[in-house]
Amino acid sequence: MQYNTQQKRMPLPEYGRSIQNMVDYAITIEDRAERQRCANTIINIMGNMFPQLRDVPDFKQKLWDHLAIMSDFQLDIDYPYEIIRKDRLQTKPDNVPYPHTKIHYRHYGRTLEVLIQKACEMPEGDEKSQLTALICNHMKKDYIAWNKDTVDDQKIADDLLELSEGRLQMTPDIMRLMDERIKRYCRPVKANYPNHQANNRNNANRNKKGGKY
Repeated sequence: MQYNTQQKRMPLPEYGRSIQNMVDYAITIEDRAERQRCANTIINIMGNMFPQLRDVPDFKQKLWDHLAIMSDFQLDIDYPYEIIRKDRLQTKPDNVPYPHTKIHYRHYGRTLEVLIQKACEMPEGDEKSQLTALICNHMKKDYIAWNKDTVDDQKIADDLLELSEGRLQMTPDIMRLMDERIKRYCRPVKANYPNHQANNRNNANRNKKGGKY
């Protein structure tokens, strides 16, 4: 018995060893017309293996490309499409350029610096104040997530002044807006804790009356 690991490596193992054997046999057929009929039959079998892809554009062309790859481009037939070239199989995509923008404080990140720049460009008004308060709240959350410790408002004020090059300040009005945003969007986790305690006591009393204790 011969194991698959002892046989030659399949270029496209998703089609299985049987299809690969058919392709290998087609290469050995001397009559060109018979070889062409054999290739067409193999293509039909390959297509039936993935019926859900029949409506995919260029599906047929991909099957012929796969047939050429499985034959190591040695199958001499009339391909109905222009198949992929062998030298294009090993091509690699271009490297994606990585941004090398300097970040002053990594725990705040680049996005926050962009927000600060946008806030600096805005005209004075309520919208700018609201954005500045949002930025300060995010700075506090990012600082705590990075340092795992409490943060002083003065530290946030100093960092905001530095990152904005003195154009944004955490004034008392900004601090008031920060508190308002926290109260508006942050719901206390234990707001209903007393109700839960009362419900637990009531359930305990009912269980005692039922003779479970």
